[in-house]
Amino acid sequence: MVKITDVARRAGVSPSTVSYALSGKRPISDATRRRVQAAVRELGYRTDGAGRAAPGRRSRVLALAVPMRSGIHVPVVTQFAVSVVTAARAHDHDVLLLTEGEGEEGLGRVAAAGLADAVIVTDVQLQDPRLPMLRSGPLPSVLIGMPAEPDGLTCVDLDFRAAGELCVDHLARLGHRVVALVGSPPDVYVRRTAFARRLVEGFTSAADRHRLTSAVHPCGTGPDAARAIAERLVRELPALTGVVVHNEPLLDPLIEAFGQLGLRVPGDLSLTAVCPAPVAASARVPVTAVTVPSTELGTRAVHLLVRKLSGAAVPRTTLLPPRLTERASTAPRGA
Repeated sequence: MVKITDVARRAGVSPSTVSYALSGKRPISDATRRRVQAAVRELGYRTDGAGRAAPGRRSRVLALAVPMRSGIHVPVVTQFAVSVVTAARAHDHDVLLLTEGEGEEGLGRVAAAGLADAVIVTDVQLQDPRLPMLRSGPLPSVLIGMPAEPDGLTCVDLDFRAAGELCVDHLARLGHRVVALVGSPPDVYVRRTAFARRLVEGFTSAADRHRLTSAVHPCGTGPDAARAIAERLVRELPALTGVVVHNEPLLDPLIEAFGQLGLRVPGDLSLTAVCPAPVAASARVPVTAVTVPSTELGTRAVHLLVRKLSGAAVPRTTLLPPRLTERASTAPRGA
């Protein structure tokens, strides 16, 4: 199957230029357009033109890129999607859900076929390979996430670095001196996913500032992973009294695993988390947590994108401040 990158290579241009030439959304020189059209004919490239908007007309569709990769927690993705759809309908837009690994080629395909007017991108990596296309491509975009270099982009996210700091600050105020972060699944860190990496930065920075003994451990999900990480932490940090969890499916299994090892929450071990509020509140021991505001993030992303489509100026970055809600899972050390 011929891809947009094949056309770009044959024509000697970028995939975004191919998108411009095919969609008519930005001026392209006649010489460049002829090269692209020749490459399209030679290679037999086809786009799904059904429902394709004519040049200059809008589809009134927003694309939402949510790659379903390993380590992704589906309920949180669902919350994002529902909030985006709800906000989009309030602005008389529909939503096209992109669940494959929509890199530069996939976004170029959407643009070339006129399937959407703009795109919201999630699961953002620090050095995300989609960024060149998002900076220069034909589709206006908003990222739910903060890459290492946000110049030329519009980004909205929870301030995950501050969230990690806030959890540690809370434990330190309660007198805890040895803390651990039970993090997202390893694949999330291997991809250098921005929210996970930034939370680790905040956790480590705050632990160093308070002169705490600390450790960071990525972890899978499920009872077996919870038992393994609980045993490791007890073995390697026998004085451990404070834990931050950034892996919401692990909350109940982890509380149970520590209980099986004789550690009561919060009597022996205070536990905090960064997760959606309903997950924290419904745990077997209600968990002190920084809320991940999925609904607010999705809604803000849509509002920013609609403003961009109207030609209005928007802020480059919007970081929502973290808010910690105290529940039953934390207590002063030795209480």
